[in-house]
Formats: sequence, C-alpha cells, structure tokens
Amino acid sequence: MLDLPWSVALDDWLDDRLVSPRHTGLHRHPVVFVEDAGIVWVIPELPVELARREYRLLRHLASAGIPSVTVQGVVIDRGPGVEAALVTRYLEYSSTYRALFSERRRFHSDRSLLDALVELLVRLHLAGFYWGDCSLSNTLFRLDAGALCAYLVDSETGELHPSLSDGQRRTDVLFACELVAGELIDLESGGLLPPDVDPFAVADVIEMRYRQLWDELTAAWLVPTGQEHEHVIARLARLNDLGFDVEEVELTTVDSEHSRLRVSTRVSEPGHHRQLLYQRTGLVAQENQARRLLNDIAGYRASLERSAGKPLPDSVAAARWLTDIWDPVVEKIPPELADRLDPVEVFHEVLEHRWFLSEEAHHDVGHQAATDSYVSEVLPAVPDDLTAGTARRHPRRQDAPDRGG
Repeated sequence: MLDLPWSVALDDWLDDRLVSPRHTGLHRHPVVFVEDAGIVWVIPELPVELARREYRLLRHLASAGIPSVTVQGVVIDRGPGVEAALVTRYLEYSSTYRALFSERRRFHSDRSLLDALVELLVRLHLAGFYWGDCSLSNTLFRLDAGALCAYLVDSETGELHPSLSDGQRRTDVLFACELVAGELIDLESGGLLPPDVDPFAVADVIEMRYRQLWDELTAAWLVPTGQEHEHVIARLARLNDLGFDVEEVELTTVDSEHSRLRVSTRVSEPGHHRQLLYQRTGLVAQENQARRLLNDIAGYRASLERSAGKPLPDSVAAARWLTDIWDPVVEKIPPELADRLDPVEVFHEVLEHRWFLSEEAHHDVGHQAATDSYVSEVLPAVPDDLTAGTARRHPRRQDAPDRGG
C-alpha cells in the first residue's frame, strides 16, 4: 500500500484498489476500504494524536486477547492540512447490529446480541480498559457456531489503567445502556426494529447481564468445609466454558463450616479449542466453532476406530475427517453463495441441519443428504447482507464516496 495517494485527503482518493463492502456501520471519520494483495484494509482519517493513541490501544488489546480489529499501522505527515490515517484489517464475515436486527435468523435473538456485547465489555474491564463509548455502532459481530462474538472496532475514547474502580465500571455500563437505547430508538424510527423489542428494556438487560457475569467471574463464594476441591473444580469449569482462564485461586477459612473461595480471572488467550483445531487441521475458527468441529472429529474418529479395530493417532483421524467430511461440505457451497457465511459456520449449520432432518425422519439421514438439503434449501435463504463476507470489489463512484466504517 506504499503507493497509495497518502498525501491526499481520503475523500479525494481515486484508486482501482478501493472497494465497497456490502454493508458497513456508521463512522465519525472519513473512511476508505482498500484491497491489496488479497487483503482488505480499513483506513479511517483522524487527528494524528488520536491515530497514534488508537494504534497503541488496539495493539494492547490484541496482546491481551481481547476480540478487536487488527491494527496494522498509522500514517502521519501526509501533507499540509491532511490528517493522519490508521490502517486496520477488515474483519471478514462480520455483521453490524443494523443487519442483525433487520435480518434476524432463528439463532439471532436479542439476548445473544446483548450477551456478546456485555461479554466484550467485561473482558475489557478485566483488562483495565475503560471504553467510554460502548455501543452497538462501535462493535462488529461474528457468528460463532450459532452464537455471536463481539469485536471492538473503535477505541478512540478508551483509557488503559492497571485496574478499574467500581465507579469507572459503573459509569462505563451506564454509558453503554444509554447509547444502546439511543441506537435502538433510531432503528425503531426507521422501521428496522422488531415490534417486540423495547429499547429501554434492552438497556436494563445490559446492566443486569453485566452484573451477573462480573459476579460470576470476580465474586467470592462460600463453600462448605471439606467440599472445597469439588467446588473449585466446578467453578473453574464454568469460567473456562465462558472463555476465561484462572490466574489465582484463594481459599480462606471463614469458620468451622465454611471457606471463602475467590478466583482471579483473565481472558483466555488464545482459545484452547481454536488452538487445538488449528494444530490438527489448519482450520481457523472461533472458539465455539472449534469446539463443535473437534467434537465432530472425535465422533468420526470413534467410527473409524470401530471399523479398523484399533486406535488411530490424532493426526490420522483429523486428516481422514478433513478428506471425508469437511471437504465434501465446503466443495458443495456454490460460488455465488460462498460469501454468505464463513465456511466453518456453514459446516456447523450443516451439522445442525442434519440433526433436524434426522429427528424428522426418525433415523440418521447422513452427511451427504444433510449437506445437499442445506445447500439447496437453507443457505440461499441467508440474507445477502447479513455479514460483510469478504468485501466484494465495487469501485466507488467519484460523486458518492463511501463513508462506512
């Protein structure tokens, strides 16, 4: 990207590498999208100090394992009167809250959207990051085996501290409730909000879910004397399922009948199942997706071992699964539908579809039949603009610059 017209303001850029993603969120600064060497980059224009600051904050969040956009660099001294530019990597197969609310599918409940946002906010607070602008507009969402994972895309108002006080956390949550309620009211006025969604009730849910998750991760628990081991194991399992690792466990005797259990948590970095799936197959997935695929590999491995009458190494089972199970599904995806969903999410949905078909038929319909049915009946019904896909190449009109972000 070194030969891009950096000395010119973004609004005046004319370059064959400019692309227009299918849908983008709102953005407070001018933004362009550039495809170079097969990668799409998002380049907003903002004052140099803000650009430097956001670059540092995004780098820190990435190193802490926080779901956020990947920052590549910052460009300064671009020319007289021209502000700095930040370069971040485009988050493929992501979706905005507007797309999710206006084109909701069976697994996109309001609760899952809010839970994803709340989990992101809790992760940030555990890392000592005060967002100051937690909103749906500053977040992108990716499908993760039917669930949603929230990614921070704008840290302009963020502050990094060794730890946050209760007052800082409460203020951040209050701002989040107000901003989200305002965004939903805006959708309501545009006729995009389902009639059963109350913007103010949603704001109350954010505060309630935040308190529940924060307490689950940080509160001290009273456990009966003599049962400490069982309670510690159970507590650690719940935290791991939520995507958090435990740094420290503290047991303090309260009286002859009880001990106090307190744990210190941090965000898992990176996800255990994501790592394991990548090591065995080379596939890159979200944590829930990876867990689902690993379970499918384990099931297929068991059937292979029954047929062979002997155990198989992990590497052999994974290789057979890729050839026999994964490849046939991915190869069935028509080219014109390839950017509707991440291939890993497609595979997860095929597994779900197979289960539903088998329940209706009262017998296992098999992988091939489920794949054929899914590709012909379900995948075409996925809204074309549900996710941003891989950012199609659409040259921008000179008289209508794209301001998405």
